[in-house]
Amino acid sequence: MDPLDVWYHQINAENMLATAHSLKEKKMEQAVIAQARRRTSRAEMGHATEIVNGRMQIKDEPPLVYHFPVTNQQEAARFNDTIRHFIADYCDTLPDDRRELFDRYQLIDAAMRVVGVGSVGTRCWVALFMADGNCPLFLQVKEARASVLERYLRPSRYANHGQRVATGQRLLQSASDIFLGWAKARMTGIDFYVRQLRDMKGAFDIANFDVSDFSEYAELCGRALGHAMGKAGDPALISGYVGTSDAFDEAIENFALAYADRNEQDWLMLRSGAKTGRIPVMEE
Repeated sequence: MDPLDVWYHQINAENMLATAHSLKEKKMEQAVIAQARRRTSRAEMGHATEIVNGRMQIKDEPPLVYHFPVTNQQEAARFNDTIRHFIADYCDTLPDDRRELFDRYQLIDAAMRVVGVGSVGTRCWVALFMADGNCPLFLQVKEARASVLERYLRPSRYANHGQRVATGQRLLQSASDIFLGWAKARMTGIDFYVRQLRDMKGAFDIANFDVSDFSEYAELCGRALGHAMGKAGDPALISGYVGTSDAFDEAIENFALAYADRNEQDWLMLRSGAKTGRIPVMEE
């Protein structure tokens, strides 16, 4: 396949709908697309902000979202300076055209945010920006640590692990976040990468899938993964390694089944620990 064709290829909403196997699957995909298009910074502002003393700020929702605790005005000023220096450093990592766009926004507020299961244990915060008084932009700042592969391979060529993550996303994804960037916290030396909190991302509820739904979903995931590997890797080398037999397919299948068993065992241990009180939990 022509390298340019690989680079320009996208799995978008239109061709996803065109390949739906049934009317039911097409309607399900249309619902996910419609939901994704509503997941914007403007929609986030409607339920994630509040007015306090005449000033808009991110709404505290402990323990998930909360403002960095400060005890006096001096600490508050120091924290604000740290945030502004970080944003300035991040801005320098954006391409010139994106920087022109980002310069239209002013920082309004920042708060800590608890991450999901996949990023547990890492630092994360969210920042609210505003343009023209009523045009919001939420950015999420996530800690980037060394790759788990570094102990087996050579160290990253990037001085900032956030740059490694951002560069990898730009390379793998057909259309990466326009505000994807990185910076280092000057006071702590911790690396972060930055992206939009809400930029029309969508997801399927696989709990409601039947066999046909799951088959189509797996096919889409496989296409996306194959395209990413074709962009970031050597397609001919990958094709030669995979070959024409079923060996690679079966290896992936066996891994997936073992991974599912591992997840189920972990969940059973977590549930048991919660019931006995060994693991403290908080119900929503």
